[in-house]
Amino acid sequence: MKHYTLITGASRGIGKAIALKFAEQGHSVIIVSSNSSAELNEVKQKIQSMSTDCIAVQTDVSNFSELQTLQKSLHDQNILVDCIINNAGIDYFGLIQDMSIENWNRIISVNLSSVFYTSKLFIPDMFQTGKGCIINISSVFGTSGASCEVAYSATKGGINAFTKSLAKELAPSHIKVNAIACGAIDTVMNDRLSQEEKEMLTDEIPSGRMGTTSEVADLAYSIYEMNEYLTGQIITIDGGWM
Repeated sequence: MKHYTLITGASRGIGKAIALKFAEQGHSVIIVSSNSSAELNEVKQKIQSMSTDCIAVQTDVSNFSELQTLQKSLHDQNILVDCIINNAGIDYFGLIQDMSIENWNRIISVNLSSVFYTSKLFIPDMFQTGKGCIINISSVFGTSGASCEVAYSATKGGINAFTKSLAKELAPSHIKVNAIACGAIDTVMNDRLSQEEKEMLTDEIPSGRMGTTSEVADLAYSIYEMNEYLTGQIITIDGGWM
């Protein structure tokens, strides 16, 4: 059997940086994105240029049946997933009374339900391997909350609770489960901010800047490398902001 790391939301931003980091360290990776097939293939080509195995799949992680199809395809190729990086996520900015039911259900499905789906489907692979690692990408807003980002904050709070609970469940099986609570990271998700708003934001951060995707990727790999006694933790990277 071949062992791979699965990274969702890997066509750009944090997911891309994590995929490249794991590939640089010699890990075979499965990169998943629901859109941007061109960007996803660019990441795949970059990883393959490192002489590292990479499988790129355009899959909607909010759709359980699509993930089941992916799982079957991997098993048919004798591939087991022994590490999951749940990074896929979308945002909604606006007053809660203006948010449609469709938008609410979509953000819950993409940000939170997908974490359940990948865990449900691929934890059996880790049982077969005898160990495993799950890293969920969360946010400082999962603890502090954010005005006009109620749904997003709710999903990240859910991820934090999911992480802590699942870690307790899986610790006897030598599977560690942790989350990274990101502060303001310089990604396209923050492109809605004007230059003035970005400057106001960075003024609030003791480090005086946004974090980089490579810094999050470095932290993710450090967590992966740590012993299994590090589990059930929500590890914050925010430049001292919160």
